[in-house]
Amino acid sequence: MRSGIKQVAEHAGVSIASVSHVINNTRYVSDEVKRKVYQAMEELDYRPNSAARSLRSQKSNTIGLIVPVLPSDTSNFFFMMVAQGIQYTLKQHGYHLLLSNNTTEQIEDEQEQIKLFNSKMIDGLFIASIAEDVSYLTDIVRSNYPVVFIDRKPTGYIGDSVLADGIGGAYEAVQTLIIKGHRRIGMLTGELGITTSNERYEGYKKALADHDIPFDSSIVRIAESKLESGYESVKDLLAEQEITALFIANNVLTMGAMKYMQERRIQIPTELAIIGFDDYDWTQITTPPLSVIRQPSYEIGVKSAEIMLERIENPGSICKEYRLPTALILRGSC
Repeated sequence: MRSGIKQVAEHAGVSIASVSHVINNTRYVSDEVKRKVYQAMEELDYRPNSAARSLRSQKSNTIGLIVPVLPSDTSNFFFMMVAQGIQYTLKQHGYHLLLSNNTTEQIEDEQEQIKLFNSKMIDGLFIASIAEDVSYLTDIVRSNYPVVFIDRKPTGYIGDSVLADGIGGAYEAVQTLIIKGHRRIGMLTGELGITTSNERYEGYKKALADHDIPFDSSIVRIAESKLESGYESVKDLLAEQEITALFIANNVLTMGAMKYMQERRIQIPTELAIIGFDDYDWTQITTPPLSVIRQPSYEIGVKSAEIMLERIENPGSICKEYRLPTALILRGSC
């Protein structure tokens, strides 16, 4: 049986009227009472009736954002740029952004973060889920507010999704290497199972197929997204296989691979041509500067926020997938 406002009041040790005022923001309530009510709502997993809330035109004007940000992951800059785009756009419309980092990359922590957002009465949720299947959202969100997926398109729950064109970006990178005369083009990618890795892998294979180059799994390395993995993977690949070019579909793996190649004094691009994924400041100070696929991170944030605002105003429209184009930045590595 679902908890109601009476149960919340009893659990918090306050009156039903106080709970109502906290939920509806209809009268001043002390911070201490608010804290007790929000805590009780979280512990009881309580959300007000969405229809009644709509009739009262009651909004928190707050939207949550959950991203998988790890302390050691330099690609966190991507999600921070996305967050900036979201926050700037929401601010223009009187909304606030609550940011939560999933530093453990555990699905249980992701679920707990959403429950905490629920207690804050959010009006919507942006999420870059670590899971490929997010059917758990059905029980936690219960369609009480819109969900916009960023940077990936999971299954199991209906929501809008906004992401870069990973297939197109990878395709352009590999095609560029092919046009420059390369046919033995290796690939280093993060673990498959999320949209970003899957699509870059697909783009790599599609470019080869369209230019009549057989796919060779022996020159592909799939690794955990860590600098050490990039280092060891490219070391292993170059020791076992003859390649003239390498496409690296992950920023952290690119860093590890470049570290190994600089230590071994491999001449780039004469011995090995390279194109990486994601454009960060460090890619411009390698020797030579690194050619990369640039993702529209800030623009993804802006687009996501625009979709969220539209979804809040018009909740009945059909959810869609939005893909923003990447850009090939040619420097000296290919």
